[in-house]
Amino acid sequence: MALYFNKKYPSVEDLRKKAKKSIPKFAFEYLDGGCNEDVNLIKNTSEIRDVELLPYYLSKHTGSSMKTELFGHTYDAPFGIAPVGLQGLMWPNSPEILAKAAFEHNIPFVLSTVSTSSIERISEITEGKAWFQLYHPAENRLRDDIINRAKEAECPVLVILCDVPTFGFRPRDIRNGLAMPPSMSVKNILQVLGKPNWALNTLKHGQPNFEVLKPYMPKNLDIKQLGKFMDETFSGRLNEEKIKPIRDVWPGKLVLKGVANEADAESAIRLGLDGIIVSNHGGRQLDAGESTIKPLARISEKYGDQITVMMDSGIRSGPDVARTLASGAKFTFMGRSFMYGVSALGKQGGDHTISLLKTELQQVMEQICCERVEDFPKHLISK
Repeated sequence: MALYFNKKYPSVEDLRKKAKKSIPKFAFEYLDGGCNEDVNLIKNTSEIRDVELLPYYLSKHTGSSMKTELFGHTYDAPFGIAPVGLQGLMWPNSPEILAKAAFEHNIPFVLSTVSTSSIERISEITEGKAWFQLYHPAENRLRDDIINRAKEAECPVLVILCDVPTFGFRPRDIRNGLAMPPSMSVKNILQVLGKPNWALNTLKHGQPNFEVLKPYMPKNLDIKQLGKFMDETFSGRLNEEKIKPIRDVWPGKLVLKGVANEADAESAIRLGLDGIIVSNHGGRQLDAGESTIKPLARISEKYGDQITVMMDSGIRSGPDVARTLASGAKFTFMGRSFMYGVSALGKQGGDHTISLLKTELQQVMEQICCERVEDFPKHLISK
């Protein structure tokens, strides 16, 4: 489709600044922050940007194509929209806005278990092309029911999460009393009153809820009860014994998200998974860990011919996508960039952000004379 974006916001950083002005502080800090002191959040992007690309200006360049084949489907670009929790808290109806934009641009959208739209609604919007990311339930009955819903919705890819064995320590969210719905302290109420457009849209679409989990939740939970429900319902600590039955029953492609080392990559291959996403949850779980680009380079070099290696966390722009592909990823995902876009521009935010990222990436490919996405590693300057 034609690429048009609002010239007032020609970068993701412009969208970030606009989003900060458009949504309540507690919502922006949830979106923007990492854990502890944000060390790994900052490293994620800065170390991606240490990667340098080599142009070949005198090559017989005949044009560049972003089209990328992944799991039997040809996408129009080598990036997708990563799963993000509490999306409707940051901007009302944002999962549906982003799913629609992803479908129209022919890129993958991944719905989180703890997002604010249902599997069924997102499947309807995307004609069964959306992926689904599973937080592992504590009970097999609940696990199987959610997986069956994803099957019936014709999700082609199931993503299972391994990097949330505990909830990250996030000082901003603790100060803000963030839950679902957020604690309406006097401070938070004043923040909402200062963002009338956000407040009106929230009234229009209704209070956000965990729509995927709604069938399993008791009604009218207060904040403490909700926290207890989440703790009792989910067991984020994944292991091989928990993955095996999922592999046995899931008919589509199965991807492990949160891989940060070679040992876990080997386990994924041994278990017969189709892909892995090298990720550290956007720097929101372990501040003392590596940035994602470092294990990506090692894992892709060692196992890239045995399993599809992808990456998220720290990627913010088209040039960042190019750097990540050159470092060995077959595909990339972004969460914050798209949420900045929709928080800044509402219904236009999804289309704008995808168009912007496609335009940036196309320019990089043309500039370095890279004709195909799979040729990016030939342009990596090794250090």
